[in-house]
Amino acid sequence: MTHNLDRRQWLQWGAGALASAHWGLHAQSAWPSKPLNVVVPFPAGGGTDAFARPFAAQFAKMTGRQLVIDNRGGAGGTLGAGVAAKAVPDGYTLFMGAVHHSIAPSMYPKLDYDLEKDFIPLALMATVPQVLVVNPKNVPGDFKAFVEQVRKNPGRLNYGSAGGGTSHHLAGELFKIQTKTFITHIPYRGAGPALQDLMAGNVDMMFDGLGSSAAHIKGGRIKALMVAGAKRNAAFPDVPCAAELGLPDYTVSTWYGMWAPKGTPAEAQAGFLDWSQKIANAPEIKTAWASNGAEYPNTTGAQFGAFIAAEIKRWASVVKASGAKLD
Repeated sequence: MTHNLDRRQWLQWGAGALASAHWGLHAQSAWPSKPLNVVVPFPAGGGTDAFARPFAAQFAKMTGRQLVIDNRGGAGGTLGAGVAAKAVPDGYTLFMGAVHHSIAPSMYPKLDYDLEKDFIPLALMATVPQVLVVNPKNVPGDFKAFVEQVRKNPGRLNYGSAGGGTSHHLAGELFKIQTKTFITHIPYRGAGPALQDLMAGNVDMMFDGLGSSAAHIKGGRIKALMVAGAKRNAAFPDVPCAAELGLPDYTVSTWYGMWAPKGTPAEAQAGFLDWSQKIANAPEIKTAWASNGAEYPNTTGAQFGAFIAAEIKRWASVVKASGAKLD
């Protein structure tokens, strides 16, 4: 009799465990149960778009849920960040920002959001070196000849950026410090519009992430003179790096990350990290990242948070040293 009771108890326990396991699997796969909205705080056609859109397409393919890109440009990406910070934290609005958002606290006297308090860092999506690109009709296509022209014409040449306080802007200011030159800064409402004016010849040069410039470099519409950092980029092996050109300390990278508004459920946070890691291993994404000279860092949310804190400190020191101000 005791044996039969034990057997029944084991059977009941086993059934309960199976039901619990099934419920757990269902809970894990419940997110996403509807389309997601991702606020991209720059106009279409910029570097953030170059990574957000392929990711969105692969997300839809793998999850069966649409990931809608909501471009909200302006004020160096801070307007869109403010919109995302105020979104309902239900797990279905995310924010894809960039290195610019670690610079903004040092450049803007007042922001209507706090990057470290109002958002939850989810994942660092891509890192890519910055590149100096020029319109070859306006300036020489050789780095040394280009620098010579800039030095002979202080202030007459200009560079476009995605806006005041962005990494494009600070990369230009850092370049001016290290080359002892003066180039006029022309801010735009995003990298896309700045690139369009560069190709049209309305601005002479730009310090841009390879993500948004890659296709235009390959298409011959603009020319890359230098990749920031101590090594050449595998996607553009013929473009010299800064260290080769006598600028060993000129290291500027553009990175893109995903955040969620504070209060977003843990299930959605874990679900996004899990899916993002799977998506990053998809052949289509690996190809897209490689063609843009980018790497997928594969970080946890905590690692991304620590990275952001370090970047905020780093860019604060660059802003102080350069005296950069909003135009």
